[in-house]
Amino acid sequence: MSDPQDPDPQNAAPRPAALARLREEASLLLYALQFLTRLPIPSAAAGYGPDRLAQAARWFPAAGALAGALSGAVFAAAATILPPLAAAALALAAGMALTGALHEDGLSDTLDGLGGGFTRERALEIMRDSRIGAYGAAGLGLSLLARAGALSALAPLEGFAALIAAHAAGRAAMIPAIRFAAYARTSGAAATVAAGTPAGVFPASVLLAILLCAGAAGWAGLAALAVAYAAGALVLWRLVRRLGGYTGDGLGAMEQAAEIAALLTLAALIAA
Repeated sequence: MSDPQDPDPQNAAPRPAALARLREEASLLLYALQFLTRLPIPSAAAGYGPDRLAQAARWFPAAGALAGALSGAVFAAAATILPPLAAAALALAAGMALTGALHEDGLSDTLDGLGGGFTRERALEIMRDSRIGAYGAAGLGLSLLARAGALSALAPLEGFAALIAAHAAGRAAMIPAIRFAAYARTSGAAATVAAGTPAGVFPASVLLAILLCAGAAGWAGLAALAVAYAAGALVLWRLVRRLGGYTGDGLGAMEQAAEIAALLTLAALIAA
């Protein structure tokens, strides 16, 4: 008779595999944070590989939620002692400092390219130019104004929750492009995802975004997520029509459109 305290090899065998999978998912989350933020993530912890970014895309909403939580904490603290608009400005500044204004840069470059380039080649050339033009400056200003205006309508804790949901939704809205659209360049910041994502990454990101947005802001968060996906899809449609696909800058423009749409939706539903 076998000792009931002895481990069953059939039950024990999956445990190392499960732990390895857990470590891999944690590593992919760190890779997503390394790509989307300026947090000092060691490369050894995040791992490296040609398909690493495509795999890590499932964690983009979580990386966005973390950025939103940090930005939201600044807003909640500042709003207790400062006027709402000033608190919103500080929160947006904190968010841009955390991400290196990655998505804002993508928005301005995309608007300059689409607004100033009359051909596909010229638009792509303008988007590579680090100088900001009239379209980019105007778009960036409107982005900041819309987000600050939405935030200033919310109470401190409401703004905290809204920023978590909006940032998660903004990052989630980029993934449909990576999964379903073509990459418009032969090289670039997003070239590593030009082949698309594995089939399970997109539904996993949608589920994670739903959990994060609902957890942060309830039904209003889910409504904001739906609007964010629609806004991101509209930008993607425009990119595909003009450029034949998306670019790294285009992903930033998608994120910004989705984040703005989500924040405006949350302000309308929560502050009403």
